[in-house]
Amino acid sequence: MNRWRTDPGEPHRAPPRGTPPPGAAHMRPPSRSSGPALPRRDDRRRLTAIAAVLALLTGSLVAFLGLSRPAHAATGLRVSDGRIVEADGNDFVLRGVNHPHSWYTHTTPQALADIKALGSNTVRVVLSTGDRWERSSESEVAGVIAGCRANRLICVLEVHDTTGYGEQAGAVSLDRAADYWISVAGALAGQENHVIVNIGNEPHGNQGYERWTADTIGAIGKLRAAGLDHLLMVDGPNWGQDWSNTMRQNAAAVYDADPSGNTVFSIHMYGVYETPAAVSGYLNHFVDAGLPLVVGEFGHYHSDGDPDEDAILAVAEDLGIGYLGWSWSGNSAEVGYLDLVNGFDGGSLTSWGERLFNGPNGIAETSREATVFSGDPDPTDPTDPADPDPTEPDPTDPGGRCAVTYTVSHTWGGGFQAAVRLTNTGPTALDGWRLSWTFAGDERVQNAWGARVEQTGRGLSLAPEPWTAAVPPGGHVEIGFTATGAAAGPPGSVALDGADCTVA
Repeated sequence: MNRWRTDPGEPHRAPPRGTPPPGAAHMRPPSRSSGPALPRRDDRRRLTAIAAVLALLTGSLVAFLGLSRPAHAATGLRVSDGRIVEADGNDFVLRGVNHPHSWYTHTTPQALADIKALGSNTVRVVLSTGDRWERSSESEVAGVIAGCRANRLICVLEVHDTTGYGEQAGAVSLDRAADYWISVAGALAGQENHVIVNIGNEPHGNQGYERWTADTIGAIGKLRAAGLDHLLMVDGPNWGQDWSNTMRQNAAAVYDADPSGNTVFSIHMYGVYETPAAVSGYLNHFVDAGLPLVVGEFGHYHSDGDPDEDAILAVAEDLGIGYLGWSWSGNSAEVGYLDLVNGFDGGSLTSWGERLFNGPNGIAETSREATVFSGDPDPTDPTDPADPDPTEPDPTDPGGRCAVTYTVSHTWGGGFQAAVRLTNTGPTALDGWRLSWTFAGDERVQNAWGARVEQTGRGLSLAPEPWTAAVPPGGHVEIGFTATGAAAGPPGSVALDGADCTVA
């Protein structure tokens, strides 16, 4: 990891947005007033012409191969008529924030709970391939997804190591990002209803962005060939802001090249989008073209200019376009004004956080929870890998009412994260419940989601949150926690309302 710096003679760029551990440089493009880093007008016209020819050739090839606008199977989150819909066909409009998990992993469980409590229906989570920051392992990704599901949040997972490729030292290609997603495919399997895969964050800077179309098509093709059927999200070039209109002009060709027809585009709005006209012009172009778009990042201010957050929120709401504000907490001092809460404290909103969550057209006013969380369509369907195999409970078996799966999903020095699935294997619905067990060692729970925790010595008791209280026969709820101490295996015994459960 290299610390942010400006080399002698290099055009001025915006300082890093995030503060990952020291050195996680994250630069923004210069504002239009700082012309040296931007191509001249004649150059931009030539680049635009080249991009148009490439789009035409790509689109023609796609049509020749019979791949254009395929119908997507009615499973999971998907694109339909230029909009994101759920498996039941209902529109889903993203309303949420970005969370810097890869740089602050220990904050994630509580952050997800707080982000949900403030009204979000979606969270975009920073992950790493291991090329620039510590790799997010398959088990860690599974833990993040479990946390999102426990908090009834749609999970947008993004790889951050691609940021500024071609301009930022150490940044990796979209092809490398695709390899990463394939390597953690086990955590993604069966999560099409709950997870959107954002292939790579801001995958080109202001140099080499002409390759965006071909690189994006290649990454999508690689993921589809590997069997990933999830809704894919692709960021624009130019540090995400697409001031060159490369994504805008080539989006149709990229969409048509996806054999699943299941790709959504993401624009990041900072200093390039200082006026209502700039915001409206970009967003309306995609709507008019029938192409799916979200505002994957935006702020109320930035060192590269002053984005019009009121226009972003208002136009997005008017057009039914999703948005995700940057970012929960932990930004570097230079851009600390982009923190939505102070010190990862969900009860301490900054002025930006107050505006985004509680202001006009903000999250609290416009967010609607994904319908997938109203209950699994058929929780006993053995074809759904996220659900347990159906079993006939034995009423004489004390473990016949419940089954508990206990998984340690992530560890670090002095602590760990665990996921717990409670499955109702009995013949009647659970309406309120209490799980209890005794730890074998010195584990002390610090934060929990999906349940309220009481601990006395080694004894732990978990009571449901309102959204995890009801469990139908054959259904399940996901809960989890972080704790200090050594990560031991599953407890020897777990009780539900005093009766033993089977434990795995």
